[in-house]
Amino acid sequence: MRLTDDRYAAERSQFELALRMIRHEARTRTIRECTGLSDDRIRKLYATYFRNTGATNIRRRRGKSPRQIMRFVRKPENQLQATTLVALYCSSLLLRVDVDNNVAPRWPRPDVEFGHRLCRAYETYLLLHDDARLSFEWAWNLLHSISYNDELYLAICDLCATRYVQDAYGIDDATCPSCQMERRN
Repeated sequence: MRLTDDRYAAERSQFELALRMIRHEARTRTIRECTGLSDDRIRKLYATYFRNTGATNIRRRRGKSPRQIMRFVRKPENQLQATTLVALYCSSLLLRVDVDNNVAPRWPRPDVEFGHRLCRAYETYLLLHDDARLSFEWAWNLLHSISYNDELYLAICDLCATRYVQDAYGIDDATCPSCQMERRN
């Protein structure tokens, strides 16, 4: 058996994605949806490569993934970071924005390529924001929430014509987070 054989490429890609997502402290269900690996296999990967090696800085989150949307729009700083993530999702071909400003997913359901693109977008977000306020699971929630166009949507700023993430049920003064932060200073 040679590791370079094509017949092992798919399994190796699943394995690499699972390790990458564990490093981002993704929950087991999120990893399972993208990799197709079983819960038991994911837990064993964590135990083998992280817990038993003394890498204590990577924690396993338990419970359900976050579902609330207020975190994205509560403060202009969070709103700006959520908007950055949505832009990265669009450039990673995870989302598309149509002419009516509606957001739609490009993938019918998550797979390994989807997971790698999601990780790349999140890693770029971490590079762009020194004070990253959104964990990987919050980024996962944002991707799904903005895709539905019901609670979150992309609004357009009246001052600079930039798109930004906005709560569909909140009061919107049509000002993007950058203009709000500039106005404060």
